[in-house]
Amino acid sequence: MGPGLTVVFAGTPEFSVPAFEAIAASHHRLVAVYTQPDRRSGRGLRLEESPVKKAARERGLPVEQPATLKDPAAIERLAAYRADVMVVVAYGLLLPQAVLDLPRLGCINIHASLLPRWRGAAPIQRALLAGDAETGVTIMRMEAGLDTGPMLSSRKIPIGPGETGGSLHDRLAALGAEMIVAALDSVESGSAMFQPQDEAGATYARKLSKAEALIDWAQPAEFLDRQVRAFDPWPVAETRLDGQQLRIWAAHPARAVTRAPPGTILSADGDGITVMCGREALVIERLQRPGRRVVSAREFLQSQPLTGRSLG
Repeated sequence: MGPGLTVVFAGTPEFSVPAFEAIAASHHRLVAVYTQPDRRSGRGLRLEESPVKKAARERGLPVEQPATLKDPAAIERLAAYRADVMVVVAYGLLLPQAVLDLPRLGCINIHASLLPRWRGAAPIQRALLAGDAETGVTIMRMEAGLDTGPMLSSRKIPIGPGETGGSLHDRLAALGAEMIVAALDSVESGSAMFQPQDEAGATYARKLSKAEALIDWAQPAEFLDRQVRAFDPWPVAETRLDGQQLRIWAAHPARAVTRAPPGTILSADGDGITVMCGREALVIERLQRPGRRVVSAREFLQSQPLTGRSLG
């Protein structure tokens, strides 16, 4: 084992933390952490530190939070760390070519898909929405294009039938953490082999929006099941009941025993709220009204009879 690489780490959300901790526990030397500026959130709009910043402060590491890396002063400060490599995991800021060129051995990215499939901001949710049977993590060297760089390694995992955006997020974050130290070891030893991506298989995972969360009951139940799971925990699939938001946290597809317009509630009992879709039906198991807690269908029906009504 060599003396280790000098590493600058760049990441922001919870997804980045396992990889950060894995590097911090390795023989490689973390010299600085880059994360996005603190954001105001919650009802009190208090400034909140990113999960990566909290983890870095616990280890006593320098934390840098530039609003942009296009500023010459920010680039100069990054250069002063004299990093061998920069590891980037869901950082959220664009790295201009001047930054990509700074580390001696380049910038390495952990991406939550099997590249070239699902390049972009929301690979976890897009894989679920598309009904992919598997996904994984790719470690790649960054270049100017969006997730287009050559690949160092990738590992596959199956997507389970009940997988949610949250559960898949956690599994892929842990997988990336398992892979990154071995990747840095190979870069250090000079044994790393980078392979170009196959452009013919490229797909784009565009950023999620709240507008996508609205359920279209004319869609097949199989798709709506994936929508509910993909958008848990954000932005959360939703519909309308008497014009008011109704968030759907858990559901499953079922055979429709009758024909009715999409959105019609076919039955509502302790087993769930069965809603007609464009093809087959969706059984809602857990749901939430605005400002209320998430409840089971049984709890919801105690105060809100629904049979014969419509959603949407």
